[in-house]
Amino acid sequence: MRAVLSAAAAAFTLLLTCMAAPWPAVASTAALPGGKATYVVSQGHLKAASSQNWVRLGSYRFAADGTVTAALYLWWQRHPEARQRTGNTPDSGCTTRAGGSRSLPRTCEVLTAGGFTGSPDENRTGTYTVSGNVVSIRWKIAQTWTEQWYVRPSPDGALARLDLKSSTLATHGYGYGSNAALGTRRAMSSVKAFAGTLRQDLTSWAGGRIVATGGQRFAHSSFRACADTTWCLTYLQPSSAGACQKSGGCPRYGGGTKANVSSIQYYLTKISNSDRRDTLWHWCTCLAMERGEFCYTGNSHVKPLMQIIDDKGAFRGWVGAEASFSTGSRGADMLAVFRITDFR
Repeated sequence: MRAVLSAAAAAFTLLLTCMAAPWPAVASTAALPGGKATYVVSQGHLKAASSQNWVRLGSYRFAADGTVTAALYLWWQRHPEARQRTGNTPDSGCTTRAGGSRSLPRTCEVLTAGGFTGSPDENRTGTYTVSGNVVSIRWKIAQTWTEQWYVRPSPDGALARLDLKSSTLATHGYGYGSNAALGTRRAMSSVKAFAGTLRQDLTSWAGGRIVATGGQRFAHSSFRACADTTWCLTYLQPSSAGACQKSGGCPRYGGGTKANVSSIQYYLTKISNSDRRDTLWHWCTCLAMERGEFCYTGNSHVKPLMQIIDDKGAFRGWVGAEASFSTGSRGADMLAVFRITDFR
């Protein structure tokens, strides 16, 4: 499916290039948005009545000559992609403590969204201007694609946040920037040791509905490192108030049944040593039990992530996207854009 998507994307890019209008000259110098050159960005086209939604995740690089380049992964309902194996399997020493007892998440190979272990789907260039606290971008493609983002500096000045103001194609988006190189990342030990409070803001599409949530705490301190690996954190959430219930696909084993299993298996792993890519994978334990499986192979949640790194090289969270495509109808897909950070 990745080959099909790549071919379609290449043809689309070629068409846009051939149709492109002459590009206006840009100023010899330009103010960097928030004084930061590199941003990690998550954005999506998410509309309730549509089944043509997409999410993009990647990076923007701003240069002092007024140009900007983007490298993005694209997941599109028009070309749904199967989940991809990462090759990363937590060792059996991954444990967590819940309710005073020792719990073992299942030792399963971590999955991510299709294509996220490879190169970005899109590389494009554009021009930008900064006026006050707004950065305006015009991408060099024939199809009109402009974006405006509010730029918000962090209190310590080590980070800048992008809040989507308007876009001709995207409906939702998040971005965070600093002057750290995009090759700078922090190990899972730093994620685990992060002393701040991480909170999630998310806009998701599922079943033709848009759901937005804000301020949900991400319990990174509940995750535990594996005994023999340094790239993975896991967490077996012992129960959930709303997920994994009888009506949610677990008629025999879910919460509210005699078995009353409502635990969730969480896996957080790195994808690359050389850039910001991580991934989050989670699923209800009862779903695997319903199928008689140890590791769930159904419609699990795959959420690619890009680390937010500030000017000091410190970990500050992630921007992310969910690209969980169903093997059945498009109405069962789960797509989202979100941020998990201490600076919201």
